Amino acid sequence: MIFEEQSEIRKILSNTKLPKFALVRQVFPDDAIKDVPKYLNDKLNDPELKARIKPGMKVVLTGSSREIDNMPVILRELARFVKDQGAQPYIIPAMGSHGGATAEGQRELLEGYGITEEFCECPIYSSMETVRVGYVGSDEVRMDKFAHDADAIILVGRIKGHTAFRGTYESGMAKMMAIGLGKREGADSLHKYGFGKMGERIPPFAKVVFDNCNIIFGVAPIENEKDRTCRIEVIKAEEIFDKEPDLLLYAKSRMPRIILPETDIMVVREIGKNFSGSGMDPNVTGTFATPFASGGIKKQRTVVLDISEESHGNYLGLGNADTTSLRAFNKIRTNGCYANMLTSTVVAVGKIPMVLEDDDLAIRTAVKLMTEGNRNDPRIVYIKNTLSLENILVSEAHLDEVRTHEDMEILEEPRELNFDEHGNLQDFA
Repeated sequence: MIFEEQSEIRKILSNTKLPKFALVRQVFPDDAIKDVPKYLNDKLNDPELKARIKPGMKVVLTGSSREIDNMPVILRELARFVKDQGAQPYIIPAMGSHGGATAEGQRELLEGYGITEEFCECPIYSSMETVRVGYVGSDEVRMDKFAHDADAIILVGRIKGHTAFRGTYESGMAKMMAIGLGKREGADSLHKYGFGKMGERIPPFAKVVFDNCNIIFGVAPIENEKDRTCRIEVIKAEEIFDKEPDLLLYAKSRMPRIILPETDIMVVREIGKNFSGSGMDPNVTGTFATPFASGGIKKQRTVVLDISEESHGNYLGLGNADTTSLRAFNKIRTNGCYANMLTSTVVAVGKIPMVLEDDDLAIRTAVKLMTEGNRNDPRIVYIKNTLSLENILVSEAHLDEVRTHEDMEILEEPRELNFDEHGNLQDFA
């Protein structure tokens, strides 16, 4: 792509002004677990769980492609627990086609989240090699070979509402069995009919995996509205399929959200695979890439200003924006994103929106593209990312509505947005 200097675009937008913004706190419960090691070890102190690990066993712990609060600590404590029983723990990436669908890329993702051999005190074994463990109809069910050949598996996976479909099981342990442990080949087989069938296909795929390896128990963290761990459930293997649906309902009730139901412009400072499988969680932003899920704030236009370093150039989700910055565009690496798209069969997430020279121009372009409401006094919500929603910026046009919400608090009076000499937004930097 040849990027042209945008002086003519600036002329067109010269009369499009941005409003002042106020810093607003969304008041959410503060019930994060204070001492995660103690909380988890109290639950692991169960003779029946200990008896499932025999001396000399090779025990696999699963690591996901998301940045999850306290996950390095959880994996470290589990590794210590396994070693205390005389067995050898190994962490493997259980993330389908993420990390560019390469062993090196998946290991790099884990390490970027602080899941390292040094911190977790056990080896990380990353491979894309799978074995066929059965069929669902005529479709192969595949599984990571190292995990399949291990003596035992402890599933470690956050439970959360999915970004592209609805079902009894969404993001959690069943999906980790069906897709995460399937690596690229297994995920590709399960996704072949798209997200419209995902809810009904995950359980049988997961059951085939479950029946063909020794999963001994699962560890399921759940996060609150502040993206902090508020529960960690330790579930015996035979109870996973029965207990996960109720935990999913609870997790959905604790998801981060924007309390305002509607705006004109949604501005997201940063997207990335560390924040959401969709780059920005559509359950927050309303930017769904499929018709099989809904929710989030209603808006006319969406602006994405940057891509996180932790995403390693995977720009999945940028296609759900209307405008973006040249800074974000210059971080794009296609292979990782395309591998996800080829597996999921969802194309819209990887399309390229309008690319503007800087943040100022990207936001003003979105205002110019409004077809309803007042362009001279637009309603705009600006968030850091879809996990950090306690403090947000809202334009003046929202303030009367903010004052009607007892769980929203205005922290600062409205002021101009702070752009640097290059036109890049400094707020939430």
